[in-house]
Amino acid sequence: MDTASWYAMLLKPSWAPAAWLFGPVWTVLYVIMAASFGTVFYKFFKKEIPARVALPFALNIVFNVAYSPIQFGLQNNLLAALDILLVLGTLVWGMVAIWRLAPRSFSGVGWVALANIPYLLWVSFATVLQLTITYLNF
Repeated sequence: MDTASWYAMLLKPSWAPAAWLFGPVWTVLYVIMAASFGTVFYKFFKKEIPARVALPFALNIVFNVAYSPIQFGLQNNLLAALDILLVLGTLVWGMVAIWRLAPRSFSGVGWVALANIPYLLWVSFATVLQLTITYLNF
């Protein structure tokens, strides 16, 4: 069964957004991530921030990239639910780590935590959505 047909057949909550919305939202979020995560990795490679601060951002990318192949390639809701929890967890971890490094600072790296608030809000929503879809289709 192709991906679109499989996803269309899943039971979804009434508040699930239309499928067309995901592309534009993720496009904006990937621009934010490229700028903010890129800054984290640049400063890490310049030895301006420690590995413990860069690690959650690296893990977040791994879990984020893994989500679509798990959800749509493997068509595995349960594993996708676990993965999205890891995306959310590593994002929160990274935001807290960078904020502690440069609290309330718009210069340096403190802006990275603030810039990722839209990503945090979307991933929080997407996590609840994925958990609900997993529950409804278990």
